Amino acid sequence: QVQLVESGGGSVQSGGSLKLSCRVSGYIGWWCELGWYRQTPGQEREMVSRISSGGTTYYADSVKGRFTISQDNTRGNLALQMDSLATEDTAVYYCSACGKVWGQGTQVSVSS
Repeated sequence: QVQLVESGGGSVQSGGSLKLSCRVSGYIGWWCELGWYRQTPGQEREMVSRISSGGTTYYADSVKGRFTISQDNTRGNLALQMDSLATEDTAVYYCSACGKVWGQGTQVSVSS
């Protein structure tokens, strides 16, 4: 059974940086992408970034050039480096495995 635990959220001013981490336990197949999603109140959860087992990365247009996703060789640790944060990045961020298993979420708040 796959379990995901996020850490690293917090509050930062616009233009600042935060790094989110996700500890992944349990077996995940080669076909399974790990990713980060975010959600604000009243809105649907949206994809922020995903990474395949082979290291191919995908980013939402809104975060391209500012966020960087990474995973270690064992795929036991997933990270999201967030730079040049803007107020519209404020959300609860979720770690995901295969788009089906979710962590508990971590709050990111960006103030102007």
